[in-house]
Amino acid sequence: MADEGYDVIVIGTSQGGRFLPVDLAKAGKKVALVERGHTGGVCVNTGCTPTKTMVASARLAYQARRGAEYGVRTGPVSVDLAAVRERKRAMVAGARENYARRLDQDGLDLIKGEARFMAPKTVEIALRDGGTREISAPVIVIDTGARAKPLAISGARNVPVLDSTSIMELGELPEHLIILGGGYIGLEFGQMFRRFGSDVTIVQTGPRLLMSEDEDVSDEVAAILRDDGITVLTSAKPDRVEEAGGGRVRLTVRTSDSERRIEGSHLLAAIGRIPNTEALAPAAVGVRLRDKGFIEVDEYLETSVPGVYAMGDVKGGPSFTHSSYDDYRILHTNLLGGEKVSTRDRIVPYAVFIDPQLGRVGMTERQAREQNRAVRVAKLPMSAVIRALETGETRGFMKAVIDARTQRILGAAVLGAEGGEIMTIIQVAMLGELPFTTMANAIFTHPLLAEGLNSLFMTVDS
Repeated sequence: MADEGYDVIVIGTSQGGRFLPVDLAKAGKKVALVERGHTGGVCVNTGCTPTKTMVASARLAYQARRGAEYGVRTGPVSVDLAAVRERKRAMVAGARENYARRLDQDGLDLIKGEARFMAPKTVEIALRDGGTREISAPVIVIDTGARAKPLAISGARNVPVLDSTSIMELGELPEHLIILGGGYIGLEFGQMFRRFGSDVTIVQTGPRLLMSEDEDVSDEVAAILRDDGITVLTSAKPDRVEEAGGGRVRLTVRTSDSERRIEGSHLLAAIGRIPNTEALAPAAVGVRLRDKGFIEVDEYLETSVPGVYAMGDVKGGPSFTHSSYDDYRILHTNLLGGEKVSTRDRIVPYAVFIDPQLGRVGMTERQAREQNRAVRVAKLPMSAVIRALETGETRGFMKAVIDARTQRILGAAVLGAEGGEIMTIIQVAMLGELPFTTMANAIFTHPLLAEGLNSLFMTVDS
């Protein structure tokens, strides 16, 4: 088919890519939106929406088993994983339907297929229904996202290996789930399936879980998971995997001084994510790639080819839906508003949806000290927060890192009930550049979890 011209081509439909093309079309641009799979990206289809739906089911099972602690009598608790899966599927279907309605916009063409660069401003699309189509535009936005990194150890091709998508399609509970990876994804699924009723072993190559966090945070998370009955192995490098008979798998891991074999019914690889760039072939037209194939962009999200931009997970950096949405904000402002806003100095918070939640924003204590900053640290156990005592949610702690010169908050970790929500209050204080004393002296409603911020910032060391 002859080359068709557009004003803008957006390739992929993640959190940012699902808003930007609609706004561009509303502004009078002729826009092509290319999607090879389900619209909505990872968040809607295989990420936030389905996983947090299942986390909610797991927490309810956990709370039901704790009924006696609160004087509430319950019978034996069991989990119907097929029913959990159906609830998850319904949530995803609803989110997809809501998104699809947004795309009914004059000037926006949804093209279902896989795009490949033919020239810096031209792509060929292998259409889902057969055939090809070639389109071009002066502005192209790449939003193809990332996917689970495949397991590459010896024997991995000969046994069933689950990833973060396929594990959510199980209809029966694993007897013993082995998880490779001690990051956010591995921990969320580990605790989830433990609460559903599976035995769980987490194998982490590094010396501790959540390696990007401060050591005290990582240690407390590990203690919480072990308290839940999860086996946590650190400094354990997966070496090989093999069938163990009866549909089971046997994993061999190496530690500094020994070899250990772990037998389980299911194996989940949660060892990171890789960008969806191979089929797109951006490097062939001069779009530079970073380590591991992520697309290199400047602070305005523009690639090495003028007029070609990248947003979301495909460019690397924090892989969070909200950072992808902020990428959308930047491109919307720059492409439609004629401004030059950038990613420079933006604060990207996040939460790990274990229970209790870990909410994180800004610098860790380790990062601040590595920059040779003079810092002060505030730390408070959740057992010192009245609301946490009343609700029986006392695991974890709050921690804040403060610039000793300016008295401003550099970062915080809240590992506790609704830790992400409490962290967000601290984030707002950081955005307002408030001194920590403002938080220490503020009046917070009693008895809320947020009231603990008074006590937290009163513990600042000298």
